[in-house]
Amino acid sequence: MTAKLNSYIHFNGNAKEAMDFYQSVFGGEVYSDTFAKFASDAMPVAEADKDKIMHAFLKGDNGIELMGSDTPSHMEFQDGARLSLTVNGDDETLLRSYWDKLSDGGTVIVPLDKSPWGDTFGMLTDKFGIDWMVNIGPVQAA
Repeated sequence: MTAKLNSYIHFNGNAKEAMDFYQSVFGGEVYSDTFAKFASDAMPVAEADKDKIMHAFLKGDNGIELMGSDTPSHMEFQDGARLSLTVNGDDETLLRSYWDKLSDGGTVIVPLDKSPWGDTFGMLTDKFGIDWMVNIGPVQAA
């Protein structure tokens, strides 16, 4: 039996746009549902939230998976409560293409270059305010 860790990002009303962007970076398919789809007497949904994304799942090419949702209006969106996502691998062409797409419209914090530990490494914040680390080097066995 196995378990894996998935990243889940909460957005401030732009989850669909963000997940579509990540799909353009990582390929694959995005599956999503709005809050309206699950509205009921047991789970009322505010009018302002009906078209927001309740859950989105990107099943990207090459095994990358990412989840996210919009923050409903009854919850406070906390811009600083986010995480860093890391993409690691040994396919330099593929990972550099991810870097190029993620950095478009974002801010490079550490340029993608040779690191002190020998791998190629960089850090950036994408146009949605999400921090990314890209590490290109030999894949280590778990």
